Amino acid sequence: MARIEEEIKQKKFENEFHKLTINVMFTASWFQARHLQIFKPHGISGQQYNILRILKGQLPNPAPLKLLTERMIDKMSNTSRLVEKLVKKGLVERTICEGNRRQVDIIITQKGLDLLKEVTKKLDMEQSRLTSLTEKEAKQLNNLLDQLRN
Repeated sequence: MARIEEEIKQKKFENEFHKLTINVMFTASWFQARHLQIFKPHGISGQQYNILRILKGQLPNPAPLKLLTERMIDKMSNTSRLVEKLVKKGLVERTICEGNRRQVDIIITQKGLDLLKEVTKKLDMEQSRLTSLTEKEAKQLNNLLDQLRN
């Protein structure tokens, strides 16, 4: 990958913070496009993949919709709509919570687990190609991004 100046054909930025903002947004979009190429053949979106991962982590327990919404990476996601699409694909099941009839519980199906395993394997292969950073540099970048959001 080229430097951000070359990628977007811009020679100057207002300052390093402006450049950082553009660079982070561009890089996030770049990652998203690469992941979309993996998700698309499986008929799921990145947000749907995120829900499947959350549900797998909850096993053997179901998850209420509220928990999914809280744990989503994309906080603007319409979790109810995403779950409905996953139900229609047979990847998750919805049931009424026995202890609270107003709560809907969602659990991943075996079909959902199988799809998740297959997609995750492809994402792991994609990630293994991103070796331009050392583990130490990746940790440092993670710390810097966390610091940026604080």
